[in-house]
Amino acid sequence: MRQLKLGIPKGSLEKATIELFAKSGWQIKLSSRNYFPEIDDPELSCSICRPQEMSVYIEKQVLDAGITGKDWTLENNSEVVVVADLVYSKVSRKPTRWVLAVPGDSPIKRAEDLEGKKIATELVNFTRNYFAARKINVDISFSWGATEAKVVSGLADAIVEVTETESTIRAHGLRIIEELMSSNTQLIASKEAWADPWKREKIENISLLLQGALKADRIVGLKMNVPKGRLDEVIEMLPSLNAPTVSPLYQKEGRQEWFSVETVISEHEVRDLIPRLLKHGAEGIIEYSLNKVI
Repeated sequence: MRQLKLGIPKGSLEKATIELFAKSGWQIKLSSRNYFPEIDDPELSCSICRPQEMSVYIEKQVLDAGITGKDWTLENNSEVVVVADLVYSKVSRKPTRWVLAVPGDSPIKRAEDLEGKKIATELVNFTRNYFAARKINVDISFSWGATEAKVVSGLADAIVEVTETESTIRAHGLRIIEELMSSNTQLIASKEAWADPWKREKIENISLLLQGALKADRIVGLKMNVPKGRLDEVIEMLPSLNAPTVSPLYQKEGRQEWFSVETVISEHEVRDLIPRLLKHGAEGIIEYSLNKVI
């Protein structure tokens, strides 16, 4: 049986990625003893690896496909196929940002003020190219973790660091002066795997279901019974990805006609909508979660 070699990112994205695959239909079981977790699909074999190295392994065909950040693919200048953008992270469903930050009391106001200064970052190649393109001469050093401390302790004049909420940046008394790049997770594949019809179809199916699971995040299904005389006003109240589904209910002789109405809406709208629906004649309202929206 043929297998697709799939990379799962280690570290901060690991848990969120495994949860996303579970919602998409694949159960991945981690083992503390090795980097090759079990997955309930005989056509897949999984490897856990650092997102910083994922695109390199895929470009060299050690893996056929995998999930990593757009930032690391750019940092490695890897020639791979970007199959899909999957906007999720350990904290939110928003892209992360690589920012240029300095101490709060620093006189530096813009990137040009860093001429001849020291910058610490994990994103060395991208940062070097960014400043070179602007013809700003800086001394860039690699930092593996605790990058904020480098500038606080005086080992660097500025840092280039990734952030989601800016909370860590602010906690260290730093000030952002520029955003270098917005990044998000991506499903990528090797050019060779993408050229193989069987592997490409498998990758496309994974992409379809992962995106469907992400689309279903924070939206819910809503189902209710509505009498015919109130149907138009209830439907008018319903936001929907598409038009609501309306089906006639089984009618007993002599009773008024009722309909089942079903729709998909944003989760945050439900709390205000349900009381209004009840006031306009809806009954038997059911809210249910969704795994995927395709």
